[in-house]
Amino acid sequence: MKKSMFAKTLALVAALAAMGAVYAQDTMKKIKDSGAVTMGVRESSGALAFTLGDGKYTGFHYDVCQHVLADIQKQLALPKLDIKYQPVTSQNRVPLVQNGTVDIECGSTTNNATRQKDVAFAPTLYVEEVRIAVKAASGITGIAQLNGKVVATTTGTTSVQTLRKNERATGMDFKEVFGKDHSDSFLLLESGRADAFVMDGQILAGLISKAKNPADFKIVGEVLSVEPIAIMFRKDDAPFKKAVDDSIKGMLKSGEVAKLYDKWFMQPIPPSNTKVGLAATDATKAAWANPNDKPMEDYAKK
Repeated sequence: MKKSMFAKTLALVAALAAMGAVYAQDTMKKIKDSGAVTMGVRESSGALAFTLGDGKYTGFHYDVCQHVLADIQKQLALPKLDIKYQPVTSQNRVPLVQNGTVDIECGSTTNNATRQKDVAFAPTLYVEEVRIAVKAASGITGIAQLNGKVVATTTGTTSVQTLRKNERATGMDFKEVFGKDHSDSFLLLESGRADAFVMDGQILAGLISKAKNPADFKIVGEVLSVEPIAIMFRKDDAPFKKAVDDSIKGMLKSGEVAKLYDKWFMQPIPPSNTKVGLAATDATKAAWANPNDKPMEDYAKK
C-alpha cells in the first residue's frame, strides 16, 4: 500500500512538473492570467539599457520593450498590465529567462548560436562592434600594444574571448580582470587597475560620456567582432515570439525605432545630459530594413 501511494505521489509530482514546464513556456497565457509581466533590465548597458537610480530604468531597448508590452496588453485586452522590473547581469540573464523569473530581457545581449540553444531572440535592432577603450594618454592604439597589459571585461560576456581569438592577438600575453557589471569594469580602467576595457562599442561610448572627464578616455583599434544585439525571451514559445516580433516590425515600419535610436544615441541623455554620438551603422540599418533574428555567426566575415 505504501509503495503504491509513493508511486502515485511521484507520478503526481512529475505531472505537475510537466504542467509547470508547459505553462512556463506559454508567456501570453501567463501574462493574461496574472495581469503582470517581468522585464529584465540592466544597470549599465550604455544607451541600450541603464538605471537612473531609485528603481528607475531607461534606454533604447527599455523603450522598445515598453512599446512591445503595450501592444501585448492591447492584444490580450487587459485593462491594466503590471510591469515588474528585475535587474539582471551578464552572468545571470540567460538562466533568469530560462527559469521564468524574467519574461522579456531588454538589455544588451548578443544573439549567438550558443545562446539560441537556450533562449530565443526578437529581431535585431542594434548591430554592435566590439572595441577597446583605454586612457587617452596610455599610448595604446590597438591590439598590438596590449601584450603584457591588464585587460578588463565584464563577467558573463564574450569580449575577451573574442579578443583572444583575433589573429592579431596570436602569441600575446595579457592578464584578464573582471567587473561584475559594465560600470564596474569601466571603474577598473578609470582607477588604473586595468590598461584597457574590451566591450561593445556603444557601451564603451556611453560610459565614457558619463565619466568625470570624458576626454581622458578614447576608443581605439580594430573592430574585434560584429554582433547583433537583441531582446531575449524564452525558447519554444511561438505565440509570445510572434507578439514581440510583430510589435517590433510595426515599430520599424512606422519609423518609431529610428526615432528612438536618434533619442538615445544622437541626443543628450540622462543623467548627465551628454550625447553618446553613435550614428546607426550600415549593418544596423540593414537589420532594420530586413527584420531577422540571425545569430552573430551569420555576421562573421567570410
